[in-house]
Amino acid sequence: MFFLLPLPATGRVAVWRLGVKRFFSQSRAAADMTKGLVLGVYNKGKEEDVPQFTSAGEKFDKLVSGKLRELLTISGPPLKAGKTRTFHGLHQDFPSVVLVGLGNKGAGIDDQENWHEGKENIRAAVAAGCRQVQELELSSVEVDPCGDAQAAAEGAVLGLFEYDDLKHKKKTVVLAKLHGSGDQEAWQKGILFASGQNLARHLMETPANEMTPTIFAQIIEENLKTASSKTQVHIRPKCWIEEQEMGSFLSVAKGSEEPPVFLEIHYKGSPDASEPPLVFVGKGITFDSGGISIKASANMDLMRADMGGAATICSAIVSAAKLNLPINVIGLAPLCENMPSGKANKPGDVVRAKNGKTIQVDNTDAEGRLILADALCYAHTFNPEVIINAATLTGAMDIALGSGATGVFTNSSWLWTRLFEASVETGDRVWRMPLFEHYTKQVVDCQLADVNNIGKYRSAGACTAAAFLKEFVTHPKWAHLDIAGVMTNKDEVPYLRKGMTGRPTRTLIEFLLRFSQDKARA
Repeated sequence: MFFLLPLPATGRVAVWRLGVKRFFSQSRAAADMTKGLVLGVYNKGKEEDVPQFTSAGEKFDKLVSGKLRELLTISGPPLKAGKTRTFHGLHQDFPSVVLVGLGNKGAGIDDQENWHEGKENIRAAVAAGCRQVQELELSSVEVDPCGDAQAAAEGAVLGLFEYDDLKHKKKTVVLAKLHGSGDQEAWQKGILFASGQNLARHLMETPANEMTPTIFAQIIEENLKTASSKTQVHIRPKCWIEEQEMGSFLSVAKGSEEPPVFLEIHYKGSPDASEPPLVFVGKGITFDSGGISIKASANMDLMRADMGGAATICSAIVSAAKLNLPINVIGLAPLCENMPSGKANKPGDVVRAKNGKTIQVDNTDAEGRLILADALCYAHTFNPEVIINAATLTGAMDIALGSGATGVFTNSSWLWTRLFEASVETGDRVWRMPLFEHYTKQVVDCQLADVNNIGKYRSAGACTAAAFLKEFVTHPKWAHLDIAGVMTNKDEVPYLRKGMTGRPTRTLIEFLLRFSQDKARA
């Protein structure tokens, strides 16, 4: 189109350059049409007549000569926290601008809610804004840090996640970047925390036939070795489990054709190799049918996520390795299926745990505590600083707290305080539950063995399950996290889509980060 008249060689080169320049400028313009911008706006103050933008919002409004504020004012009622409003054509670099409601400016820790309200508002608002950009099928978005770049990054990465590995039709992949030259370090930290939780979500959401004990172990091995060179992974086979005399774990595994695996991962971040490690233990039932005490068929498919404890503790350790924390951490995950068969545990069977205690199995659907019993015994062999186990252990925990918080049973107020403080920061809350002798009596009063795998009475199932685990713990700093209630999300957590949550991975990461910082200051 540029060669209507014959030109000398120099002229032809000039015109060719002009054509190339136009082509690339048009390409850039086309590329820019795929970019969105998310900006925050606070609630109006009592004495304010106009919406109050964040600093990034104010800058952008000036850039477009006040049109953003003008459009927001005439487009409807004030923007509520977590809600969005989209405007198009305001600026050539951002064809679509999504405003998100941040609630009250200066919101801090809410002692009633036990979280930082401002951070939670940012996570929810940014997640909503990024999803709106995704709905517009834009492939990238720049995100206003909204005063807390880490919380903004967490909202973006958590809010955009959706498990679609096995679908042909997928949502637009959106790359989120920090808008402006703000706190890149905090932004990257937020991405790391959220990516850790998303790893757990991915493991939990994957169908059980695609996430066997062996596959789970291989995925964690790959992620951990990619995260840091200071790691070791041991994928222990059935013969090793037998050598360790983990009869309780093996009794659950024997009902399935799928071979069990005992996954042992080490992150050696401390310059002192002999420094006592923190040991995390996670329940790894990759599918739970209930065994002979079979579950009802309704919603049994959700039991693909019964390895949520293993998923969260392993993902937290992968994240700790990426953060290069100067501590030693060990993760233990007994992995198997709980299936009915001619070889499966039968109600009334008695099995022997690693520490020699005998267990009467009156309900084969109370299998998580059976595999954890052996793993907790093994955890003590590392002379640990702390033992924390996580498990989707009881339906009773879901009844008690629902999705509001993870239930924590601990013999250490020191450990409880640190878990609680970490949860306030992350917004993924914990709540302390009792470890009374009252509940221990209900599991050790057993006809055939030292301890029964269910309590004498129907009441307080989460508490009697914790009391059972306590029978296999002698360490003075131990916590059991029952995550059954927080396993799934319907619409309770606004920055997580419906499905498996990966909770409380970020709280565990924050706990490890704070532990390492406290150790450095000591």
